[in-house]
Amino acid sequence: MRWGELGRRWICLIFGGAVLMPYMMAGEVITALYGIGEAGSPLLAVQPLVFLAVLPLVFVTGLVLPVRALAAPPAQALLGADIAPVPRGQRRTWDERRRSATWFTAHLGIGGVASGMTLAVVPFTLWTLAVPFAGDRWRMFDRPIGPGWHLAWLPVAGLAALAALVAVAWLAGGLLARFAPALLGPSPTERLKAAEEQTRVLAERNRLAGDLHDSVGHALSVVTIQSAAAARILDRDPGAARQSLAAIEQAARQALEELDHVLGVLRADDTRTTQPQPDLTHLPGLIAGSGARVEADLGDLTHVPALVSREAYRIVQESLTNALKHGTGPVRLAAAVHDDHLDLQVSNPIGRRRAPGGGRGLRGITERVHLLRGSVEAGPHEGGWQVRVSLPLRSTP
Repeated sequence: MRWGELGRRWICLIFGGAVLMPYMMAGEVITALYGIGEAGSPLLAVQPLVFLAVLPLVFVTGLVLPVRALAAPPAQALLGADIAPVPRGQRRTWDERRRSATWFTAHLGIGGVASGMTLAVVPFTLWTLAVPFAGDRWRMFDRPIGPGWHLAWLPVAGLAALAALVAVAWLAGGLLARFAPALLGPSPTERLKAAEEQTRVLAERNRLAGDLHDSVGHALSVVTIQSAAAARILDRDPGAARQSLAAIEQAARQALEELDHVLGVLRADDTRTTQPQPDLTHLPGLIAGSGARVEADLGDLTHVPALVSREAYRIVQESLTNALKHGTGPVRLAAAVHDDHLDLQVSNPIGRRRAPGGGRGLRGITERVHLLRGSVEAGPHEGGWQVRVSLPLRSTP
């Protein structure tokens, strides 16, 4: 038993007894108005009956009051209960109301008993310690009691009662701490919803990280290649150099916009994106911003489902990034719908040796394609490098 923990548990019980007092006072007023109890009987004689009568009223009150929100912090701070946080936005259910009302009733009931015992036992203990030396000056009994050794057993009885009170406070606080997580914490259904929400958040953040990698990686590739090209041709072809610098400006601006958007989403409480994500309709802007020579053959892509269109845009973006990093000459891009599949093809001559396993671009493409149950082929092809992707437009079992 730790004295600090005992003190906190005792405070929690006293707090429950204090909250119970208005119910007790209302019950005693009703008993006095209706003359419940024998005439001339002391008030303490009817208090146990009032206590039992008000407990159902406490339970009904707990069904209405937001007990969980009000009681969980004190239970954690004073009882040391490990109460899992309740998912935000959860509407109150009758199951939650019943559990929180049960806690409310147990806390006030046990706290009321512990408070009553504290008010009775502590003065009684002090009285037993003083009587053997000073006698019963407080007239606790009808006949006078004088000091003497024949009353030496009274301090022992008083200390025993005090020890019993300490044990009751410790055990009662431990009992409340044990049941607090089940009564004030989330139910299994709420825990499942919280786990699903956490999974959704993690999946969304992972997707945003992949999008940020593709977007920033593409922009940096454009900036690196176009700046090198502008430096080589600045003196002999200023017009082409200006075009390269314009491509750098456009790529950097697009990357900054996406970076600002992603960081804004990550800072928000809710990670659901509120701005439209780029899709296949934005391919002309992507091609123009790359600054590379792209021979594009784009079919009618307006009827591609939104999810497939967004992921296909990222696949094309990463494929163009790889082409700019490792290739030379014009990039050939083809995108069209054939039957129930979207076919993408990006190819270009290999200009520099590819480092095996470098970067995560191809791995990111593969992950996106497999997520959509499509197929991907990437590798050397007719003296160049080619990425071929086929994505189904409709889900299949």
